[in-house]
Amino acid sequence: MSSIVESIKNLDIKSDTPEKTRKDLQFDKSEFRYPNYAPTFNPEQKYPPYEQFEFKDPGLLADENLANLFPNGLPSTDADKRAPANTQIVKFGYSHIELTPKFGSEIRGVQLSQLSDEAKNDLARFVAERGVVVFRDQDLRDLPIEQALKFAEHFGRQHIHPTSGSPEGHPEVHLVYRDSKRKVFDEYFAKKISSTAFHSDVTYEQQPPGTTFLGILDSPSTGGDTVFADTVEIYNRLSPEFKKRLHGLKAIHSAHEQAEFSRVRGGVVRREPVKTAHPIVRTHPVTKKKAIFVNNQFTRYVEGFKSEESDYLLNFLYDVIAKSADTQVRAKWEDGTVVVWDNRRAVHSALLDWDAEGQTRHAFRLTPQAEVPYETPFE
Repeated sequence: MSSIVESIKNLDIKSDTPEKTRKDLQFDKSEFRYPNYAPTFNPEQKYPPYEQFEFKDPGLLADENLANLFPNGLPSTDADKRAPANTQIVKFGYSHIELTPKFGSEIRGVQLSQLSDEAKNDLARFVAERGVVVFRDQDLRDLPIEQALKFAEHFGRQHIHPTSGSPEGHPEVHLVYRDSKRKVFDEYFAKKISSTAFHSDVTYEQQPPGTTFLGILDSPSTGGDTVFADTVEIYNRLSPEFKKRLHGLKAIHSAHEQAEFSRVRGGVVRREPVKTAHPIVRTHPVTKKKAIFVNNQFTRYVEGFKSEESDYLLNFLYDVIAKSADTQVRAKWEDGTVVVWDNRRAVHSALLDWDAEGQTRHAFRLTPQAEVPYETPFE
């Protein structure tokens, strides 16, 4: 069962009335390091249901050698790969450190905001190939928000989150905010042991996100990392017979619980919630690799299965994702970091592990939507 559903069931409506909790959604901009990114919740923001749009992944237009993004190539020899970032920067003008052999990279010396359209195409392919890429020393947060959104538009239509906080006048920007004043830690751990909740973002949409950007605005001195897991590698490790059984199955992803959770807290619901069926195994349009596409935040049941059967299958997949530390990377936040991941492949979880007293975690997400998930035949 998802943490959102559990939160709704555990919520004490008598003590947490909308009138009370609405006050927790009001923020003083002067408290923020980046006040233009202070969260707002405007109940007047209402949007119609999304209509399907034509999407072509920019990674399909990429140079096969990624020469627009990495004009001097990437470290390829064993000696170059082992070299520290500073040494690589001297030789190449940038550095590329593989966080694991198959999944996750760290880049220094490439400024995302300065990329040409051709380099953005290469970026889409690179992120698809590596799953998640940690870019250091970025200036996206220092740009006018309009310019940051313009940058992200290259990768797809900008998603407007139905319930989250957003900067005033910019509902397309999803904000993540935790501080010590709103007792989120005490309330969460009063009912839960672990904050780990792997998910892909807004998978209830007909066209969920693809290349996704999360930039840090303010962070604890340590902690608050984001952990990612590789659902391509998890699919590859399943037995051929199990893979074959998963093919052809679809699961229902729902926004209703998220919307209800926001309503009972006095929050916003900008768009009426939807339910959407997606294949459990989806194929990436650029890499052609297959991935497991379920998560316990938004996936509710398997079409055509009885409830016990559906729970058994989905819980097995959730369990494999959560426990497979050998498919995971942990992205540590440094000042100026922007993490870019492929939402079709990488599931993630924020970690509430830092000392809340006087510590803030504030980030912005740019969330371009991608294709309708599809499946290719089992091979």
